[in-house]
Amino acid sequence: MEHDRLNSPETSAICLEVRGHQLQFAQDPNSKHLGTTVWDSSMVLVKFLEKNSRKGKFCPSKLKGKRVIELGAGCGVAGFGMALLGCDVVATDQVEVLPLLMRNVERNTSRVLQTDPAVAESFGSIQVAELDWGNEKHIEAADPPFDYIIGTDVVYAEHLLEPLLNTIRALAGPKTIILLGYEIRSTNVHEQMLEMWRNNFNLKTVPRHKMHSEYQHNSIHLYIMDLKTVEQCEKTDAADEKAQSSDQTPGTDAEAVGSPDDSSRSNDAIDEDYQQALTKLKEGDLSEWEVRRYGSMAARLLRDAQIA
Repeated sequence: MEHDRLNSPETSAICLEVRGHQLQFAQDPNSKHLGTTVWDSSMVLVKFLEKNSRKGKFCPSKLKGKRVIELGAGCGVAGFGMALLGCDVVATDQVEVLPLLMRNVERNTSRVLQTDPAVAESFGSIQVAELDWGNEKHIEAADPPFDYIIGTDVVYAEHLLEPLLNTIRALAGPKTIILLGYEIRSTNVHEQMLEMWRNNFNLKTVPRHKMHSEYQHNSIHLYIMDLKTVEQCEKTDAADEKAQSSDQTPGTDAEAVGSPDDSSRSNDAIDEDYQQALTKLKEGDLSEWEVRRYGSMAARLLRDAQIA
């Protein structure tokens, strides 16, 4: 039997250590729903939070009691990472995904609290709720605004961009911080997404040195955003109109547009990556993360070859 995904029934659970806790997230890679798979950007986001939790805005003392909503939570990796930092999290997704999401939340909560009862004082909370993007009843039931809105790999198709934007705006307030991570799979969707986000949010890309040294990849990006004021939106519109009238692309901060994805890298650079992978594979020196990433790259090449 042929499978169109790298994951198999043998990879029905992903193990991940976060802040000293051994977490286990069940997944169903053979499901027809994308939300039942643990995607790599969620792991990159959690390990970014872990690395930056000793000081600054992501330390537990500043996150304790903060209200967080996760959009497209899937298997619940990112939301659970925020709960470990003391946040009160609402992990949301479509109704078909909720049973698996709830199972992961309950099992990991029990695992963490039973292993170290002292953690109960620092652990926040995490609950599960249905939220279809754009559904006003679901949004109202969530009781916005939130301190943080998070999501990983929620951008993968053009038709989802506007519903996602409208949902974020409805859930956010003037002080809401939006933290999103995703893997570039379509340059076209990526460019449309950046344009839409720049028009509505103050957008910054998390630099590589801020990420976990192992859990990062050229095609995976993390963005931190907040809502633009009316005045800021008007300035953006004016700049766009000026650029269009002069046939120029609006100037953007290098930090705001992210780094190039794999599609813009030279063939020599990509070949070098594969040579390094082959060397490590022969020496048996590949980490679990590297196995996932190189496997993903191989799957993409096979997909492109089939399309060709």
